[in-house]
Amino acid sequence: METKKESLITRLTAKARDIINYCWTGVWKETRDTNGIRALKVANLSVRCFFDRDLQAKSMALTYSTVLAIVPAFALLFAIGRGFGFQNLLEDELYKSFPAQKQGIEFALKFVDSYLSEASQGIFVGVGIIFLLWTLISLLSNIESVFNNIWDVKHDRSFYKKVVDYIAICLMVPVLMICSSGLSIFMSATVQDNMHFAFLTPFVNIALEASPLVLAWLAFSLSFFLIPNTKVNFKYAAISGAVCAIIFQIIQLLFVNGQLYVSKYNAIYGSFAFLPLLLIWLQLSWLILLFGCVLAYSLQNVLSYNFLGNLSRMSENYSRKVTIVLAAAIVSRFRKGKTPLTRTQLGFYYDIPIKVVKNICEQLYRAGMINYVMLPDDKIGVAPASETDTISVGELLQRLDAVGLHDFIPRFSIIYRPILDRIDTWLSESYESMKGLLIKDIELPVDADKEAVVDAAPDPFIKSDDDDSNPAAGFE
Repeated sequence: METKKESLITRLTAKARDIINYCWTGVWKETRDTNGIRALKVANLSVRCFFDRDLQAKSMALTYSTVLAIVPAFALLFAIGRGFGFQNLLEDELYKSFPAQKQGIEFALKFVDSYLSEASQGIFVGVGIIFLLWTLISLLSNIESVFNNIWDVKHDRSFYKKVVDYIAICLMVPVLMICSSGLSIFMSATVQDNMHFAFLTPFVNIALEASPLVLAWLAFSLSFFLIPNTKVNFKYAAISGAVCAIIFQIIQLLFVNGQLYVSKYNAIYGSFAFLPLLLIWLQLSWLILLFGCVLAYSLQNVLSYNFLGNLSRMSENYSRKVTIVLAAAIVSRFRKGKTPLTRTQLGFYYDIPIKVVKNICEQLYRAGMINYVMLPDDKIGVAPASETDTISVGELLQRLDAVGLHDFIPRFSIIYRPILDRIDTWLSESYESMKGLLIKDIELPVDADKEAVVDAAPDPFIKSDDDDSNPAAGFE
């Protein structure tokens, strides 16, 4: 009997191990494209990206930035609110939006009153306004950097664009909050208290109850759509926003109800008992936001991933081979008079991981071997930067080796001059031996099915790529 039980446990364990291995690695070998497989790939990619990009540590850094910026942010919020005469509306909206942090908001508002009281004495206008804007812009800049890291975007917005966009956001948020609160009051007073619209009262009540969820969905969706410095499909941003809004509302309910059972913290922290709960809530909120960004990225790019692995382990020799093949593909397409492919299309057509394609294209651009060109559909294609008749493999490798900083170590070239001269001689001979092989003469295999896909316009696969933003931004 025991043998049968052990055999059953062994089989179940082996079956569970096979399922886990399939979900983690085997699913990427699937050629089928069913909804179930795609959902599994999205979940797989989201989990990998979440841990690979160390988002736990980034959420902690954003929590610190938030604590630093919370009083200046509220000060700006209420300075604008007082200007419109809607300070009480803003307070009500804050309490309604963040019911789990009523104590934290009350504590912060005490500092805000002191902060703004200095404005009437003229102190606020100098150093105060600079510190206020710096903390807010710094927080928003940190959020953009984390989002760009998730989306594999190498370059943030320019400083000028950051200042303009971030100040616009800081000015729009209080106005939108005032409008939201005013709309709720209007619906409650006009519809519910009017006998002619009594039949609409149940619908109004449902709308008012659902408004926090809807506003959270809009806030998350717009964040995922607007903050990354790349083209994000709003459909995927909206899906991620809906998921995050639901999770956020659940967290809110848990904190509101859970605070009833943490009164023992009062004996330890006294009047600051809300502080550890506030920090935990902030970090969880940031984790939800970052998870939503990862989910939007995975939804949009899952079709671009035909390989998942630790690309940092790729050897230099193998990287050179992939670079030569990719350069040959770009040159071949150009010489045939065909429309340049985007980086995502190059990865799809030539079965090269999209992250590898992006990294290599960046290096080729820095080396002056390729240019990014605007295509008719407002996407960015990749094309040779010079005449293709004479470009050799040796010249390609020589230019790539010159990309990046050099001669920045003090006295390095003086101390090791004899050794460096020998290395330069060996490298020049190596390059010279490969200058007989022209890139245009490298013939690559042709896949007729994939060629039909990348040449078709529009195409569902091509719509999902993120090459609409200019990858060369920041280089000029």
